[in-house]
Amino acid sequence: MKEQAKNNRMMILVAGPYRSGTNDDPTRIEANVKNMTDTALRLYRMGHLPVLGEWFALPLIEAAGSKKIGDEAFNEIFHPVAVRLISHCDAVLRIGGPSAGADEMVSTGLKEGKKIFYDVSEIGEAEVALAEH
Repeated sequence: MKEQAKNNRMMILVAGPYRSGTNDDPTRIEANVKNMTDTALRLYRMGHLPVLGEWFALPLIEAAGSKKIGDEAFNEIFHPVAVRLISHCDAVLRIGGPSAGADEMVSTGLKEGKKIFYDVSEIGEAEVALAEH
């Protein structure tokens, strides 16, 4: 049997702090990414398709030859990828603490008419019907 989505399944960009409040400490950045990833898993289990800009940006940043966070290649790609991604999403979920980048994702989402959520509890479970393949 194959799951078939109904109309309320959403692609949701999870926007939270990446560098903010970390002083670029890799362990703290990793904790921020884990928080966003754990939230994405929760959304997935609710029947939605979560995405993080980091999932798209970080491999591209590496391919572009970035040597450190905040260098030219990093800045060329990191936030712009997430901004482009929003047009493909139905909603933005803003999580975590202060973050200019995450706030930019919310303002971009608002400009594009996307649904904006500030807590997973605001998002209903997607209706999923089981259908024969």
